[in-house]
Order: sequence, then C-alpha cells, then structure tokens
Amino acid sequence: MDWQRLISDKRLGMEEFHDPRTHIRSDFQRDYDRLIFSSPFRRLQNKTQVFPLPGSVFVHNRLTHSLEVSSVGRSMAREVWQRLAPKYAGKLDGILLEQIPDIVATACLAHDLGNPPFGHSGEKTISTWFTEGKGQELKPSLTPQQWTDFAQFEGNANSFRLLTHQFCGRRKGGFAMTYSSLASIVKYPWTSLSAGEKGKFGFFASEEEAYRRVADELGITEIASGVFSRHPLVYLMEAADDICYQVMDIEDSHRLGIIPTENVKSLLLDFFDDTARSRMERAMSHLDDPNEQVGYLRSNVIGAMVGSCAEAFADNEEALLSGEMLLPLVQLIHPRLREAYAKCSATAWNRIYTAPDVVDVEIAGNRILTYLMDELMEAALHPERNSSKLLLMKVPRQYDVRAEGLYERVLSVLDHVSGMTDVYALDLFRKLNGHSLPAV
Repeated sequence: MDWQRLISDKRLGMEEFHDPRTHIRSDFQRDYDRLIFSSPFRRLQNKTQVFPLPGSVFVHNRLTHSLEVSSVGRSMAREVWQRLAPKYAGKLDGILLEQIPDIVATACLAHDLGNPPFGHSGEKTISTWFTEGKGQELKPSLTPQQWTDFAQFEGNANSFRLLTHQFCGRRKGGFAMTYSSLASIVKYPWTSLSAGEKGKFGFFASEEEAYRRVADELGITEIASGVFSRHPLVYLMEAADDICYQVMDIEDSHRLGIIPTENVKSLLLDFFDDTARSRMERAMSHLDDPNEQVGYLRSNVIGAMVGSCAEAFADNEEALLSGEMLLPLVQLIHPRLREAYAKCSATAWNRIYTAPDVVDVEIAGNRILTYLMDELMEAALHPERNSSKLLLMKVPRQYDVRAEGLYERVLSVLDHVSGMTDVYALDLFRKLNGHSLPAV
C-alpha cells in the first residue's frame, strides 16, 4: 500500500461528482463536520459508555467519549505527520500527508456510531438473542454468512453500515463519506465468517461490496477471500480509543468513589520515570482538590501515550503499509508505558466493569433489549397481524421493516434497535408493557 492511493477524497456514492479542486474546507474536514451535525452522532449523548448516565456526578457517555477520542486521535496524527513529512519531502503531493489529522479525527468521531444502547453489553444482548433466544429459529432460513452477521453482531460493522447504507429516502452512499475516512473506521476488515474466536468483523454481508469498492480504490490488500489488510490510519484511531477509554474509565471510577484517590494516583504515576514523578508530585502539592490532581495526571498520561504511539507508528510505517502489522500501537510503545497501561487495564476489569452500578445497567439493558427484539422481530416477520401493524407504526420510515428478503428485514430491525438511545429504549419498553401512557 502507498499513501498516494491511501489518501483519497473521492466520496462513496458520489464518484461521478468528484471535484479535484482545492476548497477552503478539505473534503476530510467536510466529513468531520457532516458527522458533528448528524442525528446518529447526537444520539450518542444518551448512550451509556460504561457507567450509568449521570445523576449528581457527570461521567462519560458515548458522545463525550467520541469527542475526546477524536481530539486525541487528531493530536497523535499531527505528530505522525510531522515525523513522516521529512521522509516524503518532494516525493508526494505537498498537502497529502497534511490530511492525515482530519481523516483520523473523523474516524475517531464515527468509531462508536453503530453501537447499541446500554454499553458494550448491548452488542452481546443482540448476539445472544440469535444464539440463545427466539432468533435461533431463523438460522435455517439464512446463509452461513448472514447468520454469523447476526450471531456475532458487531458495533464496528454496524458503524460502517450506518455510514454507507442507503436507507429509505436517503441518498446513495449513505453519508457519502470519503473513501479514506470510511476505510479508517474499519478496525476488523473482514467478513463475519473470518471473525475467529473474538467474533470481531468490520462489515456485514450487505456492505461487503461497498467495502470492496473502497479497498480497491485505495489499494488495500486482500490477504484472503473476504479478509483485507487494515488501512494504516486505523491504528491511530484504535490507539486513541484505547488510550481514552482506559484512562478516562479510571478517572470516572475515581469521581464515583469506586477507586480511592491514592490508588488512582499510583496507577497514573507509574507511567513516568522518577524525575517526571517528582515534578508531578510537586505540581500536585499546589492542588487541594483530589479530582484536579487526578485530572492533572490524566492529561500527562495521555500526552505521554500520544507521543509514544506516534513514534511507534512512524517506526513501523513499512510494516503498516505492507499489511504485516498485527499488533495494536499500545503494545509497541515504551515498556514502562506499556506496563502501566496493562495495570490500568487489569484494574478496570477487576474493579470497574464488575462494579454494582455497571452490572445493574447491563442486567436492565439485557432485559429491555431482549424484550424489544422479541416484539419488533415478531412484528417485522408477521406484519399482517393487527398488533404488528400498530408496533411497526413506531418504526422510523428510513428502516425497511417490510423488505422482501428475511436478511434485509432482520437488518432493518437491528438498524432501529441499535440506533436507540438508552432513554428511548427504556421509554418504549415501558409503553409496550403498558407501564407508561401519554397524559390524558
């Protein structure tokens, strides 16, 4: 792969209107702005990241997480651009590598768009509806790839669908994003049949042709049938996400009183050598608020991780371009940073993701989504019934719940369910159970 092809401002679905002229805003900046003003992006404000949506203490939701990932991703990409610029001076279009920060910032904004409500457990709930619930009866009527699309439902693949699928009444190409922005979102560029034990994949069967078109245009290598190399910029988006969710989950847990101040400070100070630790401890001595102390350390940790990940990207650029890179950037950083990051990860798994409030959201979310899947799938599969007609009136017109094919019809229900906010899903659950009625 080479940067001359990997960075393309051609738009999916609008190829015939491609304009090579330079404008005040680049097409990659237009991608970013298009997402900021979109409904799916706004809905992220009412989707759980890890902890329950805020009461008296504000913690991260999907929207604030995505904005922070985008900020970190842009900074990391700028460092990469500055490291690569001397190497390619006089060899590439002068403004080509300058586009990298905007592409990465856009990919970071979009990376969670396809995630369902109630955190990561929402993906698992949808998958198990097919493998353990009423969805099991659909398996004989679907192809192996169609079945694994559902049985291993993946938010990343759903993000690519959300951005590229032509929903009812919408334009060709979905959001009509640039090829480079779309490719930089796909962390797992293979079909569900190649997902392996982790069950991760990057596009549903319905969007495989769209991804192939993007890959062909950008010169992304197809390693095996339905299995592609990653676009190199995916590694920057992934690293920004890894940094933010790990460090910010630690900070949120401190604000909620799950992990004591001294424990959190110890975890974050482990990222630095003795000289830096002493300097930071002196700086914190001027701060009386523990939250401010943790915030100060968090900002320094992110800065150190961004610099080390950018260095790892530049050092491994040839492996990234050849498609031989298999490790995420957070595993290629300075050993001290890598070990401190691993400690944060272990702490998160042992003390944060098993916290009572987090588990309560997962239990409630599982119950709500399972019920909604039962009711909406039943209505879509049997639209002639009176109860189905009433329920389908609640489904937005952009979702083709009356599609002729079973696969397309099921996908349309998943489009609706995964697009719901936590608040909307709970409200619909209550209304369908007769527990909530409009005021008379």
